[in-house]
Order: sequence, then C-alpha cells, then structure tokens
Amino acid sequence: MYHVAVILTDARKRILWVNEDFTHITGYSLSEVVGKKPGTLLQGPDSEPDVIMRIRKALENEVAFKDTITNYRKNGEYYPCRLVIHPVHNEENELTNFIAFEVDGNTTPNDDNLPMMQINERYHSSSLKGFDEVKLYGKLKNLIETQKLYLNPDLTLKQLAEKLDTNTKYLSQVVNHFSGSNFQQFLNVYRINECVFHLKNGSFRHLTLFGLAQQCGFNNKSTFFKVFKEVTGATPKAYVASIR
Repeated sequence: MYHVAVILTDARKRILWVNEDFTHITGYSLSEVVGKKPGTLLQGPDSEPDVIMRIRKALENEVAFKDTITNYRKNGEYYPCRLVIHPVHNEENELTNFIAFEVDGNTTPNDDNLPMMQINERYHSSSLKGFDEVKLYGKLKNLIETQKLYLNPDLTLKQLAEKLDTNTKYLSQVVNHFSGSNFQQFLNVYRINECVFHLKNGSFRHLTLFGLAQQCGFNNKSTFFKVFKEVTGATPKAYVASIR
C-alpha cells in the first residue's frame, strides 16, 4: 500500500500538522516536527542544491511546485522524495499556509495515478478542498489500515462515515478526490494488496485463489479476478506462477 505524507505549514513555512504517512516515511512523529521547517528537518548532505533553490523560489513566488529531492529519515537513511507543494490562499488571495504531499520514490516510483501528487490542484483555506478534507482522508486511511476494515465484505460507506463522524456525501467526495476512485474501488485495492501479501508469504496456501480472496474481503469471484488484474497487471494464476 502506498503512503503519501502530508505536511501543513503556516505562511512562514513552520509545520502545523503532519499525517500518519509522514511518520511512516520519515520516522518523525507530529510532536517532534511541530514548529520546525520541513527543509531543515529533512534535507541533508546529498540534498540537491538546485532543487532546494527551485523550492525556495516557488515558495517565495507562492506558486505550486513539483520535483524530486534527496531527503533523510530520522534514522539517517536517505531516500528519493517525490514532492508537490501548494500555496494555500484565503478568499482575499492572502497566503495562509503551504501544503505538501510527498511519497518515497523507492516504494512509489510512479505517482501518476495519485491525484494528490498532481500539480494542477488548488487549495483554499476556506473551501471544502482544504485542510479538513486532507485530515479526513488521513483519518480514513488510518482507520481502514489499523483495523483492516476492508476484510469485511459488507463494509459500507455509511458505516465508515459514522465511525469518522461525518456524512456519506462528504466522505465519498474525499475518497474520490484523493484516491481517484470510488468507495468500492478504494476498498478493493486494499483487498488485493492483502491477497498479494498472503500469496507472497504462503499464507492460506491450502485455499483456492477465490478462497483466499474471500478471506481478504471479496464476495464475488468475477470481481476479484477483474480487480486483481487491474491492480497487479496480471491474472491471479499468472501472478502466482511469477512469484514461484
């Protein structure tokens, strides 16, 4: 499963909030980074000076920016960070915040299918497509992943909305905006990743492929085979043959 770190700063570029994926990628918790500047925290000896300069100019000119830079985790390990930074303006067009989306290039080399990583989005502090939406998506991912709710084939949007204290319309909009898919497609990607995990480590090897799929949240055989090929690029049988 891909992780997209989200960093919200004030207009002076000091961190106000980061999501769980930021901690997963960098090793830093929210309490460790609040009040600090992302560049000071994450850049190091091999961070490319030309990229740093382009980032600074984009921030100064209050324009959206996308590039790749060498960043460093808390443990000192470096990694290619693919990032998108957006300025956030209020209705009077005054700069209020910056919001950045980042992925680890080692684990997510291609971000073309991640709506959050596209540069053509605009963020307004007083609009729906703003910080509240980002936070809700982060809470949704955290809930889904920590409790593995996708294993329930009968999980509904309404049930999730109630758990997150929101409404179905808003939650559906958030899922579509940040994942680029509808609710069922969003869940099915988690289910396929769960299947792939068990295929790789040999769990449930006594089951048929659809038997495994049922353990991972699918209740329809044709849907499982269709989604598996969409996500992995191979049929389940071909995938099993490739890993053997």
